[in-house]
Amino acid sequence: MSDKAANLIELFSSIQGEGLLVGLRQIFIRFHGCNLDCAYCDTDITETPSLCRIEGTPGRRDFIEVANPVSLERLLSLLGGWAKGWPGIHHSISITGGEPLLNLEILLEWLPKLRKLHPVYLETNGVLHETLSQLITMLDYIGMDIKLPSTSGCTDLWECHRDFLQIAAQKKVFVKIVASDATEEWEIVRALRIVAAVSRDIPVILQPVTLGNGSVGISPFRILEFQEIASTFVTEVRIIPQTHKFMGQI
Repeated sequence: MSDKAANLIELFSSIQGEGLLVGLRQIFIRFHGCNLDCAYCDTDITETPSLCRIEGTPGRRDFIEVANPVSLERLLSLLGGWAKGWPGIHHSISITGGEPLLNLEILLEWLPKLRKLHPVYLETNGVLHETLSQLITMLDYIGMDIKLPSTSGCTDLWECHRDFLQIAAQKKVFVKIVASDATEEWEIVRALRIVAAVSRDIPVILQPVTLGNGSVGISPFRILEFQEIASTFVTEVRIIPQTHKFMGQI
């Protein structure tokens, strides 16, 4: 069926804890590797994993470890069984990472087949716009980041984010912005100008940064101030933390 296999970190069923699809049940396929090194990242991307952990029964945490790379045939066999045994429980498949767009050739082959099972939701750092342009017709939802220097430690990504969003706007897209007490107003303004230049109707999610101890790293007053600024540029601004961590979900 396919000769394309991928180095994966994990595959499991859980609740989407971030962004516009928060609270919906998804199948998560987590790819290894990233082109950025954000300060708040909670995924280990330093070494290619020799093993991928795969949940046998959706939501039961009965993980087994299989050797990387993982074939599409194995995924389709598992997910096809889930669809028959637990029909209707999953809203979509989350393609996440790391940065999944680093796997262009694999995604070109995998996405059409995965999409026959469920709609496909891409979680991305919103930088690799040339890759997105080759995959955009195979996606249903896109959750893209705009990385602020104050929280991510990444700089000079503004133009990449702009080019990415222009392509992503062909599908159901929202923009996620992680903010902290160190975030400055000019960062919010610059990010929202990028969004508004594409469309004022693109939803924006302000996500309070999650600290190592599980608490949020921004004051209640500060995040409301940022919401007020953002609301002058777009029609919908939501404040949503990483809710899966509060619920004990992975």
